[in-house]
Amino acid sequence: MTKGLVQTASNTDQHHQQNGTTLSPQQIINVSDQEHTRQLWLKADCVCFDVDSTVCKEEAIDELAKFQNVGHTVEQITLSAMGGNMSFRHALKLRLNVIQPTSQRLSEFLLKHPPQLTDGIVELIQLLHERHVPVYLITGGFHAIVDPIAKRLHIPLQKVFANRILFDDENDGNYIGFDENEFTSDTGGKGLVIEHLKRTKGYERLIMIGDGATDMEACPPADGFIGFGGNIIRDKVRDNSPWFVTSFYQLIDELRNNSIENIPQNRIRIKN
Repeated sequence: MTKGLVQTASNTDQHHQQNGTTLSPQQIINVSDQEHTRQLWLKADCVCFDVDSTVCKEEAIDELAKFQNVGHTVEQITLSAMGGNMSFRHALKLRLNVIQPTSQRLSEFLLKHPPQLTDGIVELIQLLHERHVPVYLITGGFHAIVDPIAKRLHIPLQKVFANRILFDDENDGNYIGFDENEFTSDTGGKGLVIEHLKRTKGYERLIMIGDGATDMEACPPADGFIGFGGNIIRDKVRDNSPWFVTSFYQLIDELRNNSIENIPQNRIRIKN
């Protein structure tokens, strides 16, 4: 993602030479990556959002675990999974086995703890729709929680990629597992979704936005990644994202105030 490196680096050097500073080669690459991503954002033909801690303020599975009074146990499984000790699918299976979310309890949870949308997400998605940019939600969360969010944001349900909890309808809706055929049910699932979208829809400037490492690792195949820290800042994402923002209003401002031709070269972030 260093397209336009020579031109951007040259302009950046001129700007910082005026302030008596010198850029290292790595800083030049970081500057170029951010500028390239910002230009992609202005001409994106598809935008994909993570949901937990991105579109919504909280992590739904953690909140569901607390609701079931097994929050600490599930948290320990999550930490172990983040440490690379197990696949996402195995971690998901362990957590759901602990939570045991019956269909009735899940309905009660959604009634008592409706998802809280992140500030600015409604306006941002509305703006993208006005620009005729397709918007997708890609998450390791669950359709039962994410689909109502999509409806609030006027995103068609066929543009939601999530996991599906399975219940035994003949036994009072007890939990019996989850659909392992969903793209997002295993490690690398978000990248698989993006590959599928690019292959079947022909998107050429697809942007992924999210707070987590699994979102960042989906680029490539995504053409650009924007790290989001509006709800939680994860060091790995902040330090390695080509462009990192802490508010959706930053992205709204970029779309409203800029075009490809008038991006000031000095409006860039130097990574120390």
